[in-house]
Amino acid sequence: MTSAQIMLTRPARFVSRVLAGCVCWAVAFAAAPGCASKPELMPPGVTVSPYAADAAIAVIPLRNESGASFLDSDAVTDKVIAELNQVRGLTCLPLNRTIEAMRALELPAVTTPIQAQQVANAMGVDGIVAGTITAYDPYDPPVLGLSLALYAQPSLGGDSGGPLSDPRLLSFQATDAAYTGASSNEPASVESVHLDARSHDVLLALKRYAEGRTEARSALDWRLYTASMDLYTKFGAHEAVRGLLDHEWLRLARYGRAQN
Repeated sequence: MTSAQIMLTRPARFVSRVLAGCVCWAVAFAAAPGCASKPELMPPGVTVSPYAADAAIAVIPLRNESGASFLDSDAVTDKVIAELNQVRGLTCLPLNRTIEAMRALELPAVTTPIQAQQVANAMGVDGIVAGTITAYDPYDPPVLGLSLALYAQPSLGGDSGGPLSDPRLLSFQATDAAYTGASSNEPASVESVHLDARSHDVLLALKRYAEGRTEARSALDWRLYTASMDLYTKFGAHEAVRGLLDHEWLRLARYGRAQN
């Protein structure tokens, strides 16, 4: 009987040791960094409107001056509109609304600020953004160039009535100091960006932009934006819109000082 009892208890002890070892491994694995819980979410950076009251703007379809015949300029325009809609205190109407207003006014293209004002009045917006796509190379490393000009209505402290300047020419200006919105033939603000992913300063800006917009510790992490031209174009639209509104902050500050 004694020997039978020993034979029965040895397997039981072996099983208990195996179970105890599994529990120890499970506890150690759960305590390892990154295994205890999912990574914490981080909010992305936010751009704030410079205007005292909520403003509505529209974007004229961007012209393709990049030389890339396969480029869908309306898709790039939609990304600029999407970035404008993410600005706090700012609303940007869909591209289809702008195209419908231009067709109703029988305008195949907007070439003067008078026409831009007609479109703005028809849409009931406070400003019109015109622009061009100056560079577009979807191959690694990607390159994107955008030039945007904001023509402000009086509700935004602007007054446009002269010829609509080509944003490509505006990008050659050494400074935006002349663009205060005071003259009738100038846009209120202008921004031009050329984002070449070979440049380290562009990559640093891209890394900052990706924070809160990509999953932490993923395979590509923030470099996912250089692997997809669609995502890289979103980054480019964000940089162009942010720069344009930075100029608007400065313009309105100068305008406020001039009034005092």
